[in-house]
Amino acid sequence: MSESNRIEYKRELTDSLEREVVAFLNYHDGGIIYLGIADDGAVVGLDAVDDLQLKIKDRLKNNIKPSMMGLFDIVREERNGKEILKVIVAGGLEKPYFLKKYGMTEKGCFLRIGSATEPMPNDMIESLFGRRVRNTIGNMPSPRKELTFVQLKIYYEERGLALNNRFMQNLELLTPDNAPNIAAYLLADENGASLQVAKYAGTDRVDLIENRDYGRCSLVKALTSVLDRVDVENTIFTKITSKFRKERELFHSVAMREALINAVVHNDYSYGATPKLEFFSDRAEVTSMGGLPYGVTETDFFSGCSVPRNKEIMRVFRDLEIVEQLGSGVPRILKACGRDAFEVRDSFIRIVFRWQDHRTPQVTPQVTPQVTPQVVAVLRSAERAASAGELQQSAGLKDRVHFLKAYLEPLVQMEWIERTIPDKPRSSKQKYCLTEKGRLFLATHNREDA
Repeated sequence: MSESNRIEYKRELTDSLEREVVAFLNYHDGGIIYLGIADDGAVVGLDAVDDLQLKIKDRLKNNIKPSMMGLFDIVREERNGKEILKVIVAGGLEKPYFLKKYGMTEKGCFLRIGSATEPMPNDMIESLFGRRVRNTIGNMPSPRKELTFVQLKIYYEERGLALNNRFMQNLELLTPDNAPNIAAYLLADENGASLQVAKYAGTDRVDLIENRDYGRCSLVKALTSVLDRVDVENTIFTKITSKFRKERELFHSVAMREALINAVVHNDYSYGATPKLEFFSDRAEVTSMGGLPYGVTETDFFSGCSVPRNKEIMRVFRDLEIVEQLGSGVPRILKACGRDAFEVRDSFIRIVFRWQDHRTPQVTPQVTPQVTPQVVAVLRSAERAASAGELQQSAGLKDRVHFLKAYLEPLVQMEWIERTIPDKPRSSKQKYCLTEKGRLFLATHNREDA
């Protein structure tokens, strides 16, 4: 084979590799670059092929914009007893692609003309950008074709909404070819995605004491489970003084909720990465993979400019009132935590929540409420299934949030009481009942009281 509009030969890896790749990305059919073959087609071979593969992958990942992850492959082959590399490049959907160093200019954008790579004229750059087709999860086919949405329908019904037979079209859960897309896959009852929660004993990632995946189910259910977990972790630390009593959350609950929702909505799922929540002895960190959405600057981001990377997920979250308003999340986090809490990188966005209490709590605090008359009243009411409101009333407490965090959730975590609908913690029909462990404690307490 000779060089053509889809074939390029290179004797060795040179600084021009990214330029050739950009040209093939901007070409409708993509192309193939052979390394280890001279311009005349003679096989010269390569040394240290394994290291070369890693170097090429790293360069393509970091030096070209928009991200071309999933649009290239590097294959090791043998020709005439010599090793070569074949870099296969698909035509991208987010044209024009360009060299990150030079941006969307004639020095950064290239196209394939015959067997040559030429700079792209400005008018073509503007034309391609104007009709750019984003490579979103809405355009990417689901890895599974048979999907069910029982969980999603239940969440919609709880909001008084119904999903009809055309809900996949209405929610944009189909590709242009009418197949389930990645958004559908993430919202389905069963999938391979999850939200990761990890806990460490210290201030670094050395001593891992817990690593749990919340998922393999509808993304709505996974997020709900993580939010419930956060409520338990956010133990209220109480400081008693001689004159008054102060209560302070371990971290700002509203800001944390916004950070988790933002991480799920804006995460780049196109290459399998998922958001994660990590607890340390002095802080919590929420990480969303993928960096800022294309075309959004840090100034735009911090001013509340909303460009959802995954508009299909945003649509569902707004239907279910998980997201209140577009663009409101970041300003709320900024107000609570300040700009220093944000770490914005090309490949991820991280928000750090420093503990608000001056003391450094144990990362695994013993959640054992003092056995007060209120606790006993709650346990006795739970001998017969009761709602959270009924249990709160039995304890004689007026502050619902304080009751949930200081009484109900700790008792559930200690397994003294349990939910009657454990798979749907936020169900409007949720009730709580006494466990055997709770019955044993209550029986012992009653005997001692007698």
